[in-house]
Amino acid sequence: MAVTPELSAPEQVETPARAPRQPSALGALLLRLHFYAGVLIAPFLLVAALTGLAYTITPQLDSIVYGDELTVAATGGQTRPLAEQIIAARAVHPGGTLTGVRPGEGDATTQIDFSSPELDEEHLHTVYVDPYTGATTGQLTTWFGSTPLKTWLDDLHRNLHLGVTGRHYSELAASWLWVITLGGVVLWWRRLRGNRTAKRLLAPELGAKKGVRRTRSWHAATGLWLTAGLLILSATGLTWSRYAGGNFHEALDAMRGGTPYVSTTVTGEAAATGGHHGGMVMPGGEAPVDPAAVDTVLAAARKEGLTGPVTIAVPGDAATAWTVSQNRALWPVAADSVAMDSTGRVVDRVDFADWPLTAKLTKWGVAAHMGELFGPVNQILLAALAIGLITVIIWGYRMWWQRRPTRVGRQALVGAPPARGNWVNLPLPVIAVGLPIVFALGWYLPLLGVPLLAFLAFDTAVQVLRPRRRPPVPTSPAPAGS
Repeated sequence: MAVTPELSAPEQVETPARAPRQPSALGALLLRLHFYAGVLIAPFLLVAALTGLAYTITPQLDSIVYGDELTVAATGGQTRPLAEQIIAARAVHPGGTLTGVRPGEGDATTQIDFSSPELDEEHLHTVYVDPYTGATTGQLTTWFGSTPLKTWLDDLHRNLHLGVTGRHYSELAASWLWVITLGGVVLWWRRLRGNRTAKRLLAPELGAKKGVRRTRSWHAATGLWLTAGLLILSATGLTWSRYAGGNFHEALDAMRGGTPYVSTTVTGEAAATGGHHGGMVMPGGEAPVDPAAVDTVLAAARKEGLTGPVTIAVPGDAATAWTVSQNRALWPVAADSVAMDSTGRVVDRVDFADWPLTAKLTKWGVAAHMGELFGPVNQILLAALAIGLITVIIWGYRMWWQRRPTRVGRQALVGAPPARGNWVNLPLPVIAVGLPIVFALGWYLPLLGVPLLAFLAFDTAVQVLRPRRRPPVPTSPAPAGS
């Protein structure tokens, strides 16, 4: 009888553990830059988000605090002539020079502006008049037509009430916001390499255990949802910043892409006669301006198609035209302008439809940044962006804290920075293409370029000067039986 040999279990061969994936030089540099920018720039972004969140509710605050000045008690009936409203405003504000009128519509009062020697060029005394009764409802010191409360919140967001020096904080935040945002998107995309799905990209890992992995997923997924809005805020915020904004508008002017304005030079008989009906002189000693001309100019502008809310700029002398400009920031934006003499003859006209595309984009972007373009919906979106950014920043700092060493003898308050990725180790094509781009961005965005240059120089110096750790020398095993 043959004996069947006993089958032995197949020998299991141990698979060597996969070595952790080493990040590329570019990935390491991006991660380290994102980390340091998040740690050092995030406080400025946090302040900008908090002050911006407060600014989003200014229309509602204005209606509460300045309801008596801004709105009328009752609407209906025929509005009083603007000339009569100006005389009523002059009665309660006899000093200063009449500079502008914004006729009231609906339940809004008429706003009449006077410049004054004790105020700078940006501030005015504004008198509010009920357009239906001609009675004044109050007066305020305004900044480009904004109420004191709105001006205070705007200054808080723009410069923390520190003047020109304070504007550096908001420009620094706007200059780095798009870098941090896009850097985070790239890093999250790289981290999910090989398993990228819409759910993994856009939804946090709810099944992950509490810890840095779960916090990172919330931080990254929320940041991805906010990306488009944060990029728009960054770009629009830079358009009126001190350095980057100046460079931006110089570039637009060079490309003839800036905002066009009407010519206010009056020629012909109107200029020779002063353009006045009877040469009436307003009280207060300013240049002769016939109040009746205001109504003539407004009626002519309405015939020219300037509907909705408008601003009437009063000329300072006979050689300058009146200017009527639409000031509707709500979508669809209306910003047509006409210049005319006191008889209603059009001197020049610029329609919003004829603006360069870059000027239109700037106009829309600024209105969106200020929460005006889409009304309350715009305010809600801005508030959601601000709250989301605040949350992402908090999660970022939480990750830094969660990565701290906790072992006895190696405890630390926060985690160590990511491994250094020196830019000199990047592939030559990346350096050849990237350096000119980074230099150009740093030149036009100096509050991005200077900190970035300092970071790269410091990181490179540490890499060069810091002594490298030598690997431990392996020791031979002791002889058997010793």
